[in-house]
Parts: sequence; C-alpha cells; structure tokens
Amino acid sequence: MTSRANRLQPAADLAHDRQEAAMQRLAEQQQKLAKAEQQLEELQKYRAEYAEAAGGVSVSALLNRRQFVERIDQVIAQQIHEVARQRRLLDGVRNLWREAHAREQALGSVIDRYREQERKSEDRREQAEVDERMQYRRPAKGFS
Repeated sequence: MTSRANRLQPAADLAHDRQEAAMQRLAEQQQKLAKAEQQLEELQKYRAEYAEAAGGVSVSALLNRRQFVERIDQVIAQQIHEVARQRRLLDGVRNLWREAHAREQALGSVIDRYREQERKSEDRREQAEVDERMQYRRPAKGFS
C-alpha cells in the first residue's frame, strides 16, 4: 500500500514546478521594470542636458528648442506611465509567486508530517515485534 506521503508527492512536485515558474516570471518582470526605470532616467537626464545647453538666439531656434523639450516631456510622461504599469505587473507576479511558494511549503509540511507519523508507526510496530519475541524467549539455564 502506498503511504499518504508518497501519494501526495506528485502534488508537491507540481507545486514546486509552479513555484519555480512563478519565480522565473518574477525575475523577468523585475528585469522589465529595471529596464523601464533606466529608460526613464536616461530620458530625464537627456532632457535636463538639452534644456541647459546653449542654443541659437533666434526666435525660430527658441521655438524649435521649446517644441523639442515639450516632445521630450511627452515621452517622459509616457515612460512614467510605463514604469507604473511595470510596477503593477511586478506586484501581480510577486503575489502569484507568494501564493505558489506558500502552496509548496504547505504541501511540504504535510508530507513531512505524514512521513514522521509513518516513521513513528513503523518504530512502534518494530518495538511490538521485539517485545513479542522477548515474551516467548526461553529463560536461560541456571535461573530456575
């Protein structure tokens, strides 16, 4: 007969695989967020450098410069939204990983408890066999 722990092992293996996959998705999402944050930082740095650079003094040059800065600001605003979206996605993936990890831990604990119960049961059975053998053992000569 298969033990309860052995019957649960496939479920524990599946929970482990799911937790590993969730951890992989978490790592990928962390990288996506880091990339989006880096792009935002580069855009902001570029805008600051461009806005500070000395340019032509003609009216058209100033208008072109202002329009370009406004376009950069629009791209920065879009990137800020992208960073926020990536953070939300990361939070969702992190929650999925936490749930998968908790399931894996719970199944592992149940299996460990079942294995401990089975070990104790086997120890009691072996002790009962030893006690039974000792009960029917002949007394040694010279003690009568």
